[in-house]
Order: sequence, then C-alpha cells, then structure tokens
Amino acid sequence: MFQLRTTAYDRQVYETELRNFLPDKMIDIHTHIWKNTFRPQGQPNGGSTWIDMVADEQTAENLLESYREMFPCQSVTPLVFGGCSHDVGQCNAYVKESAQKYGFPTLFRTEYSMSPDYLEEEVEKNGFLGLKPYLTNCPPYIPVKEIRIFDYLPYEHLEVANKNGWIVMLHIPRSLRLRDPVNVAQLMEIEKRYPNVRLIVAHVGRAYSKEDIGDAFEVLRHTRRMLFDFTANVCDDAIKACLEAVGPKRLLFGSDMPISSMRMYRVVENGIYYNVVPRGLYGDVSGDPHMRETDERDVTTMMYEELRALKRCAAELKLSDGDIEDILYQNAENLLRGV
Repeated sequence: MFQLRTTAYDRQVYETELRNFLPDKMIDIHTHIWKNTFRPQGQPNGGSTWIDMVADEQTAENLLESYREMFPCQSVTPLVFGGCSHDVGQCNAYVKESAQKYGFPTLFRTEYSMSPDYLEEEVEKNGFLGLKPYLTNCPPYIPVKEIRIFDYLPYEHLEVANKNGWIVMLHIPRSLRLRDPVNVAQLMEIEKRYPNVRLIVAHVGRAYSKEDIGDAFEVLRHTRRMLFDFTANVCDDAIKACLEAVGPKRLLFGSDMPISSMRMYRVVENGIYYNVVPRGLYGDVSGDPHMRETDERDVTTMMYEELRALKRCAAELKLSDGDIEDILYQNAENLLRGV
C-alpha cells in the first residue's frame, strides 16, 4: 500500500524554500485515486511506464495524509479522478464514493465509445464537474504514434461538455508532445468550436524539456479561454513559456499524486528527460528509458521539485504574491465555482 513519509531533507526544503512561498490555501487540480484491487484497464496504448513504479494504489485517505505530510501549514483541496491504468467503471464509482465522504470535486473518466447521453446522465446524477479522457482509452487498433486528440476525446463528447460548460482535463498524445503541429491544431479547434468547454491542457502539454515546447506558444498565445496545469512538470522553460504566453490567470497547480511523491530530480539530455531516483528505491529501473539512479541521499519529492521550479520562474518573471496565489489557489477556485 502506498504511504508517503517525509524525510529530514524534505522538511528542510519545505521550511527554507516553500513554506513562506505557498499561500495558506491551495487547490491541486490534478490527482488520481484508485485501489490496487481494481482490474487493470486492459491492453495499453501509449502512456508512460515509469509511473507504475511509484505506487500501486492511492486511496482517498492516502492522498489526504500525503498532503498533511507535505504541506503541514497549508490546506489543500484536490480535484480527483480515477487512475488511468485501471478499470474505468471501478475508478469512477470509487471517486464518487470518496467525493461523498470527503467533499472532493471530481471528474469522470471516459472511454471513447461512451455515448453523449450516457456521459450526460452519469456526470449530472453523480456530481462530477466534467471529463477526464486519456489517450489509452482510444480504439486499440490505432498505433501509439498516430493517436490524435479526437480519437479519445471525440467530437460528441466535446459537444455535450460544451452544452453543459464542463471541465475537460486533457493529456495530449504523440511523441512530439506540445510541439506536435497536429496537437496544436486540434487544441485550437477545440478553443474555437467549443467556447463553453473549460479545457485544461495537462502538464503544460507534456513539455518536459525546452525542446518539447517548439513554437507551440506562438499559436497558443492567441487563445482566450484555454487553461494549462503544470502537473508533474519541473521544467522551468515550459512553465516560463506558458506564463509569458497566457499569463498567471490561466496557469493551475496540479500534482498528479501519487506520482509526485516520487523521490527524484530531473535531467534533460538531447531533449529527453530522465528521472534520477535513489538507487534501489523503485526496484529494477533498467528497463525504463526515462529512469536513472543515484547514490545521493538528499533527494526530495517531485512535488517539491515542481514547486521549486514555479518559484524560480516567479522570481525570473517578477510575479507578485497575488500571482502566486492565483496559480496555486484562486484560478482553480474560480474554475470550480464556475462549473
């Protein structure tokens, strides 16, 4: 069972670097909960593999305890949805149950084949605020490198989301990530065709290195409603580029918990990111192309590394305390309240 325990080094990072930087209240716009007893989703079609090394489950109770460990002086509210590699039905039922117990705002995980009528009924009657499609939930015959946004977020789903003003949390596909021209074109299509969809582009479009950004923000800067979260993203260049393009009112904090409990720091070589983790902590990582090991002892969590990256960008861009509070709390509060 997943259980986070902070270290002396974690506490040092929090007290000296983060405690006074963070507002009293935070909203984590991007978290997963599921149980290890849930059925696997089935045949995978894309998505990273290293995330499975971090935790085999995250219950609602695990999540709340993790916040207490990592943010002892802050109150953190999560927007919750199911794990992306487990049975959609079981995940959605557990998310609904947890929301009733703890008052979480929630998103409904989708499959590409769900009908619009089914989506509308399930979302409305169970109190979800919108949809969480994922690239693994697309027709299985599509090669991973050829998956497009509308293969797992079909037009019919966008139409019902637009009708109801729902949030759509979108993890974009394809190996070129944010700089892929197909991704950028389809994001712009969503922006233009579905003005009532509250679209969040997760992970700053999976731009985990400077090379992943390309010239995407030369186009995306012309959007007016599209939101971005910097979930599980420790890349200063990506966070800075997003802020420069759309400003602090359209950037949201997300953690991808339990993924951001990983003890790591990230290095980039030739445009490829590598998670550097304490040796032996996550078993045999030799088969994963994004994992490396270190004998260093002072390695903190991805959660803290992500917030360190935001702090560096805030200093460089001279963001105000109000801007920081917007990114870490108020933008998400306005979004959730508006649905």
